[in-house]
Amino acid sequence: MKILVANLGSTSFKYRLFDMESETQLARGGIDRIGSGESSCSVEIGDFQEDCTKDIPDHAVAVQQCLAQLTDPDNGCLKDAAEVSAIGFKAVHGGRVSGVQRVTADVLDAMTEMNAVAPAHNPPYISAMRLLSEKLPEIPLVASFETGFHATIPDRNRYYGIPKKWSDEFQIKKWGFHGASHRYIGVRTAELLGRDDLKVISCHLGGSSSLCAIKNKESVAASMGMSPQTGLPHNNRVGDFDPFALPLMIERTGMSLEEVLDHIANHGGLLGLSNGISGDMRDLEIAAADGNADAQLALDTFIAETRRHLGGLLVELGGADVIVFTGGIGENGDQVRVDVCSGLESFGIELDGSKNQTVDGETAIHADSSKTQIWVIPTNEEIIVARQAKQLLKG
Repeated sequence: MKILVANLGSTSFKYRLFDMESETQLARGGIDRIGSGESSCSVEIGDFQEDCTKDIPDHAVAVQQCLAQLTDPDNGCLKDAAEVSAIGFKAVHGGRVSGVQRVTADVLDAMTEMNAVAPAHNPPYISAMRLLSEKLPEIPLVASFETGFHATIPDRNRYYGIPKKWSDEFQIKKWGFHGASHRYIGVRTAELLGRDDLKVISCHLGGSSSLCAIKNKESVAASMGMSPQTGLPHNNRVGDFDPFALPLMIERTGMSLEEVLDHIANHGGLLGLSNGISGDMRDLEIAAADGNADAQLALDTFIAETRRHLGGLLVELGGADVIVFTGGIGENGDQVRVDVCSGLESFGIELDGSKNQTVDGETAIHADSSKTQIWVIPTNEEIIVARQAKQLLKG
């Protein structure tokens, strides 16, 4: 069985193809600037690599271009597109629909109902899924929702302090996201340590960031809530924010509610805190080293918020066996890892400085005296989606 896993943006399409009998990655590729008239395409199949420029008007054509690459008689890895058993999507928010689902009209309607909560994520997925359902009806589409992994979170960590009927009738709950990444970390940590009873805190730090408390490979608490906007400050998304500030902003700025929401969704987070310098951690570290106070504020706030959520999850679990750093920042940000773990020795969390600076792939970076293990583990969200699609098709 071969599964194609798609990761979509509003103007991008990235994919990986897996042979699920051996869980081998057969190919990977991507297309950027879809709909611009001049899209950049890339593909890696074994030792073969190619970059090109083409006119890719929509996501359905992007998938057809992908299948053409995979079935190329000279360099492809498939004889026919029919070898693809399904296309799996790392879908974000379906509200009343979660878990792993065959894409149907009802699933798409459920995702549409949550557009206001996930404006950067749901619309491009919905659009692409509708196009693919029409143009490639012979290939099953499978949605693996980010919220699915967090279905095990107990109600005490699920509900907001609002009238309960709002939560039950309107799906206003703490859903949690980055489910595929946190699920992978829970599974992979158990494999590495040979135990299924671990208490793990997964720190997915990147363009968007979240922490998750995992017990016995199940989610019990997460930093993100109703939407992917919440929790830590992200590259350009606000993170946790008091809703009572919204009417004040509308009154003081003269902006509409939609305009204010657009600002905190696209011009907030690290970008906003740094006064427009950048939402990229690498740029902020350079600017802060040059003495820019706004860049330093963004860095300090990100670390403080990460530590705040880490502390809460440590209490929820009653201590952790393992803390894992993953995601673009988590895997590559050696100074971020130092700052997050600084001063936690009294909690049994002690980083080894030399190990932390020489990370290569899956690496343990805790000191020998640390009671809690600390690891860097590159995440693999795509293999999780592929596994779930395979299980659904065989179910």
